[in-house]
Amino acid sequence: MVIDIVLIVVGIVLVLWGADRLTDGAVAVAQRLRIPEMVIGLTIVGLGTSMPELCISLVSALKGTSDLAVGNVVGSNIFNTLLIVGVAAMVAPITILRSTVWKDMPWSMLAGVLLAVLCFDGCVSRLDALILFAIFLIFMGYTLYQAKKGKAEMSAEEARSARTPLAAAGLIILGLACLVVGSNVFVDAATRVARALNVSDAVIGLTIVAGGTSLPELATSVVAARKGQSAIAIGNVIGSNVFNVLLIIGLTGLICPMELQGITLIDYAVMTLGMAMLWCFSYTRLLVERWEGAALTAVFATYMAWLLYNAVAMAPVAAA
Repeated sequence: MVIDIVLIVVGIVLVLWGADRLTDGAVAVAQRLRIPEMVIGLTIVGLGTSMPELCISLVSALKGTSDLAVGNVVGSNIFNTLLIVGVAAMVAPITILRSTVWKDMPWSMLAGVLLAVLCFDGCVSRLDALILFAIFLIFMGYTLYQAKKGKAEMSAEEARSARTPLAAAGLIILGLACLVVGSNVFVDAATRVARALNVSDAVIGLTIVAGGTSLPELATSVVAARKGQSAIAIGNVIGSNVFNVLLIIGLTGLICPMELQGITLIDYAVMTLGMAMLWCFSYTRLLVERWEGAALTAVFATYMAWLLYNAVAMAPVAAA
């Protein structure tokens, strides 16, 4: 057990460090292509911070722990919307662009509702995954079309500090390697711990795995909020939520269809509720205020308490 816990920590460190390197390299490429800040948040940073979820969900599905794979995505979206936006807003109120409310947030809502509907029968078939992946391609096409309409000029200071293409490519390759190795170590150790504690793969995915893989989003959004870069802070969360559902579940399900047992309607409902709350808060004054951040965080804490209470209550039954 002690060795597995150490391996979990090692896996998380490798995954987070790898995601950081990958994101740095991708952002360097995006800056050289003069992509606007909001689009970087929605796509490059969103993809980079979703790479831990992608690697861990894919490895989990291939190793037969589908609940861990889907629980990771559902839990990560709950962490992103409720905890990360909540904490970031309490650090500094987050200003929301009108275009984000009307054009970007609906994608995140659509992804969450669609996942709940497609998983209602307890499985993710290749057809379900194909639908999700096709919508992901539409989302990417739409976002890149928006980017073409508003290319941002790189300042002289940014040009001097920007990494060379070779350095950016090296960071991307190094980051991917750490992600692959770290995710394998993490999934194997987390699964053994779950079995030893008689805790379901779904609960492990919704809590420990989701929390670990959401650390890049938390760090990115809080730092961006403190620096006044609200577009990156909120774009990172929205982009990550869309990537988590459409790309990760879509790609994972295409490679390996998944049977689900431990993910409940309450988990899907909390994920959708969080996005609906964020959308409502943003719509009113184009601002997520500190008290609204506290409300999001309170919903997250309540859900976690309920989840852990049920896990403790069910553990003796599973052991018997």
